[in-house]
Amino acid sequence: MNITRENIDALNAVVKVDIAKEDYSDKVEKILSDYRKSANIPGFRKGHVPMTLVKKQYGKAVLVDEVNKLLQDALNKYLTEEKLDVLGNPLPKPQDNLDWDADQFTFEFELGLAPEFDVNLKSKKAITHYQIVADEKMLNSQVEHIRKQYGKLVSQDTVAKDSEITGVFVNEEKGINNSATLTLDKFKGKATEKQFIGAKVGDTIALKTKGLFNDDHDLMHFLKVPHDDAHGLDIEVIFTINEINKRELADLDQDLFDKLFGKGVVTSVTELKNKIKEDSEKQFAQQGDQKLLNDVTEYLVENTKFDLPASFLQKWMQTAGEEEMDADQAKEEYEKSEKSMRYQLIEGKLIEEHKLQVTFDDLKEQAKQMIKVQMAQFGQMDPSDKELEDIAARILSNKEEGKRLSEQLMSQKLLTLYKSEANLKVKEITYDDFVKEFYS
Repeated sequence: MNITRENIDALNAVVKVDIAKEDYSDKVEKILSDYRKSANIPGFRKGHVPMTLVKKQYGKAVLVDEVNKLLQDALNKYLTEEKLDVLGNPLPKPQDNLDWDADQFTFEFELGLAPEFDVNLKSKKAITHYQIVADEKMLNSQVEHIRKQYGKLVSQDTVAKDSEITGVFVNEEKGINNSATLTLDKFKGKATEKQFIGAKVGDTIALKTKGLFNDDHDLMHFLKVPHDDAHGLDIEVIFTINEINKRELADLDQDLFDKLFGKGVVTSVTELKNKIKEDSEKQFAQQGDQKLLNDVTEYLVENTKFDLPASFLQKWMQTAGEEEMDADQAKEEYEKSEKSMRYQLIEGKLIEEHKLQVTFDDLKEQAKQMIKVQMAQFGQMDPSDKELEDIAARILSNKEEGKRLSEQLMSQKLLTLYKSEANLKVKEITYDDFVKEFYS
């Protein structure tokens, strides 16, 4: 067997594999001999079928199978030994006139080669790492929310500006019949509020859904309509009032503090706000980190310049998926996924250069931390190490779950790398401003 490579350019090559009769003949003869021993052919005793008949009936299929196996093994070994970093899989060149009766065969494969490039994390312009803070306005809002949550409901005869109203939204044509509790500040504009002020239990109010709430997504919650229907929904609903209450705020006393955080953990309003601030900013840090990860990814893709073997990749994509694509479909798919391919190559380069790796111990610890958080949500604050180990083992036995955790950990390691190596500037921003700037 002889394997040679012709480099077309820096990103494309053709590998030629020559297979001689001596490479496959012994294997083919052995398989045919085994067939002869077990073949059941009418007119012949088992094990006494003439070899000429066995070869005539099975020879071509065995030959093709063995040559293909030999070819794939040789090609994989060659790529490994030559340390060729290929994209996609080798593509066999069509051979419509291949003569399987010949003694020697030649096969050619197109290769798409990974480009050579350098990654520079030090951008000329600093990338902003947003540190999201809980400001006084937010803390006061959270304190009021807690006081409402732990306050008591007092029944009212008529609807007032600060009432909680429970009732049923109905539209028979759209099949809407949903009970909901809401406050008047949910409604958009003063006109709807005026319809409710002074209303009593049993009263019905006709409402137009278009522009009814400050946020159209509230239609999903209060009317139980799908997301796609909520946007631009323009129908009339009838709201029947079943209950009117006023929520008296809970006192900011030690009893409330103990309910929230355990006995004696918080002893004053200042400590309460500090605790809310600390807990909130821990959660905000994840959003700031995700924004940083997205921004560094965008910077790397835009500023790490290299070419890809586009024609090869489009040809490969035509047959790589579950369903075959024509050339136009493959080109469209390539254009959609090119940015993702580029980042995968950049990420792989960074992982290799900085020797980043996820060990099994890393995975196990990540799984245990995830389990502890989930158990805490159900009141199990102190699980034993054996419990954690057993559950973690079950999770990691699932390949998909193990892969997901591994990807999470590698993202964290890359994030740590970016924080230490990239040109960053830290900017404090309130949560409201962060949402307004990036998600509105």
